[in-house]
Amino acid sequence: MSEVVIVDAVRSPIGRRNGSLSSAHPIDLLGQVLKSLFERTGVDPTDVGQVVGGCVGQVGMQSMNVTRTAWLGAGLPIEIPATTVDAQCGSSQQASTMAYAMIAAGVFDVAVACGVEIMSKVVMGSTTPKDPYVGKPINRTYWKHHEFTTQFEGAERLAEIRGISRFDTDAFGFESQIRAATAVAENRFATQLIEIEVARRIGETETVVAFSQDETPRSTTLEALAGLKPTGRPNGIHTAGTSSQIADGAAAVLMMSAKKARSLGLTPLATIVDSCLVGCDPVVMLEGPIPATHRLLEANSLSILDVDLVEINEAFAAVVLAWQREFDADMSRVNPNGGAIALGHPLGATGAILIAKAVHEMMRSDKELALVTMCCGGGLGTGTLLRRN
Repeated sequence: MSEVVIVDAVRSPIGRRNGSLSSAHPIDLLGQVLKSLFERTGVDPTDVGQVVGGCVGQVGMQSMNVTRTAWLGAGLPIEIPATTVDAQCGSSQQASTMAYAMIAAGVFDVAVACGVEIMSKVVMGSTTPKDPYVGKPINRTYWKHHEFTTQFEGAERLAEIRGISRFDTDAFGFESQIRAATAVAENRFATQLIEIEVARRIGETETVVAFSQDETPRSTTLEALAGLKPTGRPNGIHTAGTSSQIADGAAAVLMMSAKKARSLGLTPLATIVDSCLVGCDPVVMLEGPIPATHRLLEANSLSILDVDLVEINEAFAAVVLAWQREFDADMSRVNPNGGAIALGHPLGATGAILIAKAVHEMMRSDKELALVTMCCGGGLGTGTLLRRN
């Protein structure tokens, strides 16, 4: 197998719901992110063997293989193929796993993994329209085997199983905001962010506005968080302050074989040590990072003590807290710059965003080994193990 390296990883700033990116079209947003990879590295886009993208809401403006249309819309070479995958919240991380596997297997030398989601326009649930002629995604053959629950209910059940309290989740949500605010104040994301141009129309006038800063972090207090109403159950422990924010964003990762990188005279940022997608209980649903982490640690003869940095998606506070209790992980190494509670979770883009965050944070803070992991709807877990070059 070929050794696979990451040459660059970039992301757009994350826009809050109905914020600065809400007027962007997803193919324009992702297209700018894709194009920036080649402008930053000098790599010829015709060297790319395949582009693999993630998107959850594949309907309307995000339908018709949004990865391909974004590539073409950016004026990139028409002969380069692209595909869009759906592994729910882990879609762009699974896209990176697929791209990694194809390079490692020698199918081609260079690939791009990416993801996009404009949740302000393609809202959650858009892919299940009310039109009776298109049918429903779940039927009685599924129910014979599994109860069908929502992610909100899954988060509450996970908290019950792991003994996680409302105080625990509020404290975690507050810490995410504090860490994100510090990261923004210290400009820690500078090397991963690219400026996005967004067209806005006011009446008959269209203007182009540059957007370069995450706008999702919010000032709060523990007292304010404690006063929020539960979102999953009337007596539940999760609130809007301890769940991932609805957001808009895109990210992309340029990867290639180590041999190809050497031939181009490139200095990679990181090596992909291993990557996986695992299944877990589809009822509790959100425990996927636990088996994904076990898989990667065991396959590579590592312990959690060997991992210097963890980027785990804060879909709900209980997801991270349950994972921490399983591994007794040092939380100072986990989401050091805040996570999706503070920064937002633009569904299909988040996996690639987390990889970009991990790669650049390893460089910034001189860390060697990083783990990226996510929970996904339907009972899946993603995992990627990265080593700084």
